[in-house]
Order: sequence, then structure tokens, then C-alpha cells
Amino acid sequence: MGDWYNVERVSQPGSVILAAALPALRQANAARRAGIVQGPLAVDGSMSMAEFSDWVSGLDSRATLNERSAMCVSSVYACVSLIGGALASLPLKFYRETTGGREEFKPDEWWLFNEQPFPCWAAAPAWEYSAWALLLQGDAFWRIHRASDRSPKIVGFEPLHPRTVEVLRVRDRLAYRVTAQPSQQSNGPTVVLDQDDVLHVPGPGFDGLRGLSQIRYALSTPGMIAMSADDYANAFFQNGSRPDYALQTEKNLDAGQIDNLRNQIADRHGGATKAFKPMVLSGGLKVAPITMTAADSQLIEQRRFQVEDIARIFGVPPFMIGHTEKTTSWGSGVEQMSIGFVKYTLQRHLVKFEQEINRKVFRYAGRFCEFATAGLERGDTKTRNEAYRIALGRAGEPAWMTVNEVRRRENLPPVDGGDELATNAAAVPQGTQQ
Repeated sequence: MGDWYNVERVSQPGSVILAAALPALRQANAARRAGIVQGPLAVDGSMSMAEFSDWVSGLDSRATLNERSAMCVSSVYACVSLIGGALASLPLKFYRETTGGREEFKPDEWWLFNEQPFPCWAAAPAWEYSAWALLLQGDAFWRIHRASDRSPKIVGFEPLHPRTVEVLRVRDRLAYRVTAQPSQQSNGPTVVLDQDDVLHVPGPGFDGLRGLSQIRYALSTPGMIAMSADDYANAFFQNGSRPDYALQTEKNLDAGQIDNLRNQIADRHGGATKAFKPMVLSGGLKVAPITMTAADSQLIEQRRFQVEDIARIFGVPPFMIGHTEKTTSWGSGVEQMSIGFVKYTLQRHLVKFEQEINRKVFRYAGRFCEFATAGLERGDTKTRNEAYRIALGRAGEPAWMTVNEVRRRENLPPVDGGDELATNAAAVPQGTQQ
């Protein structure tokens, strides 16, 4: 078989051919980033295998948009950070059904979801990471770690990078082939997990295996346009905000004179540090600008539209990521804006997490979890006090909250006698017959 095919070589995990090609691909990537060559990025941890397949087959010429480059766009970063931060700030509460209604309790999983899901993860960054994976890659994965192979006791939840997970269908169940995380060695162990050992929250377009990647679909064109506009603006200001121009003359110049003139201008007047040096022209040369101005090319309007377009993809009102040019129709005040954001943007993600946790962690009715969104929906002091006054009951109106329930919402200690509902029955005038 020759020197190339031997037992030691083929026993290495992963693709031998791809591993041998990676150094050349990484070198090509470095040249691409430096602007030496043109073309899409290759596989070096910044592109998924699906994108790599499209690149090799020539199906996708926009493979430079990945989860890293997309986060370089300010509006994408703001939307992902806003949704991820809101998700991380919500406490996950657990309830159980009782004869008197539902009752809040704290199982062992409460600490994992609210404080530390895995030894190297705090809860807040884990939720933010899951939001990033869901919003950009189309799926969020958490591996469920148990006390032993035969124990149902859950001891940890490990967030997984979507590129390291391959979803397979085995009859009517799903299996997950998990390779090493990007931060680990590329030749790490591969494990296959049953669906009961993985929390899988898909995005829109779920086909039973994976959700659609926003980077490859919804963000493909808007993201590339936004990146191109940023590159154009960067190059424009690097050149001292000076437009391109041509030199006109009635004389005939040979190739040597043209090259010498071009090199002199590039050496003495190129770049932002030399942009304001005066240019001395002789021999009847005249400067004729040939580049459209920012107003003519509508660069400012285009960048504003891209903010609105990207915010529309994520379901985030533009004013919540700093785009305040237009007024909002969501009502007035922070309260109405927060309630609208929770209802129409955040809730669709929260429901998916809640249902997946309920069916994988508890597996039977009677116990369930819910995100507490009251903190995001809190109004100002006057609005809250008016709502509490109605809840405690007014003259002739029965109460539906106790004093201690109200105090608990305001993080105040209970008081004696505060657990009774007030009847607040209307007083009967004296002398009235019953």
C-alpha cells in the first residue's frame, strides 16, 4: 500500500485528508483576511462543515459570513446581546401541582439552571451562549450529565457548540453525535448521546433534526450588505475622506510616465496620514473626481435601513438597540416597551426552553418550570402601587392578592396577619332591612 497508507496513519481519528489540508487552508485564510487574495474562508474553526461543503461545491460564494464575522456587525451584536442578556437575567422557577393550586419549590436542578449548570460555566453566560447559538446557528444544545450511566440523577448541564453536534434519526428517536468542543483538541473523543441526555432547542424551520441557521438564510444578504457598507466606510475614512479622482491632461504620456506619476502620488499622498498634504500638479494636469459622494450613494440611508432590516430578522424593535430615528408605536414609557419585547420577541424563545426542560428533566405532569418575566414587565412606582391597590381590594371589591404576596413581589419581609385575603364587602347602611 506504500508509505502513505499505514496502520498508524489511518488509526488517527477524523479525516486524514482534511487534517493534511488544514495547514494550507489556514494559510489561505490568513492571506484572505490580509486582503492578499480574494475568496471565501476555509475550514479552520470559523466555518461549519455544511458551509465548507457549499464552498467546495461552489454553491455559496458568501461563506465569509459566519458567527464571528456576523458579530462584527453592530446591529447583529446588539440584537444578540439584548436577547441573550434578557434571557440570562430571568430566573427559572420550578412549580408542582397541589390540591390547592401550584406551589413553588426548589429542586436540585434549580441551582444548575440559576447559578452553575456546569463546573466551568456560570448560569448567566451559559444562557447568553445558548441565545447566541439559537439566534445565529439555529439550534441550542445542552448535554445532560448524570451521576452515572445508570443513574437518573442530573448533576450538570453542559452547553455545546452547534458545530460540534450532529443530529441523527434512529427510528422514532434522535441521537446526537458530539465531537470535541472548539476550545478543546481537534482529535478529542466523540460520543453518541440519546435524546434524553440532550436539551435541544431549535430555531424556526425545524425539520425534526435541525433548525435553520440564520447566518446561512435570513442574515446572508443583510449581513453581507452591512459588512460591505462598513468596509466601504472604513476605507473611505482611512483615505482621509478623500474621494477617488483621475488626472486629466491634453498631452500624451507614455507608460513609464504614467507609472512614475501614479507611484509618486501613492507614495506622497496615499493614506490618512498623507491625505492633507498639498498636491502640486504640472504639465497641464487637472484633477477630476470620479467617486460618488456619500450622499449620492445613499450610504447613510443604506446603513440605517440595514439596522432596521437586521432588527426585523431578530424581532427586536430598532429603538431597543439604539436606533431612535423613528418613534415607536409600542406605547409610551419603559413599561409598555418592556412588556411588548417580552410578549412578541422573548416569549417565543422562552417557551421552547421551558418545554424542552419540562419533558427532559421531569418527564411527567405535575412538575414544571417557568421563566419569571415579572422583573422585565415591572412598571414605575405609581403604576405598580395602583395595580397593588386593586389587587388588595377596594371598597366593595374583593381582593385577589394578600398583603404578604404584594410584599414578596417587592422583596419585603412578611408581616403578621398578611396572609388573609380581604373581603372588602360593601358596608350596609344602618336601618336597611336584610
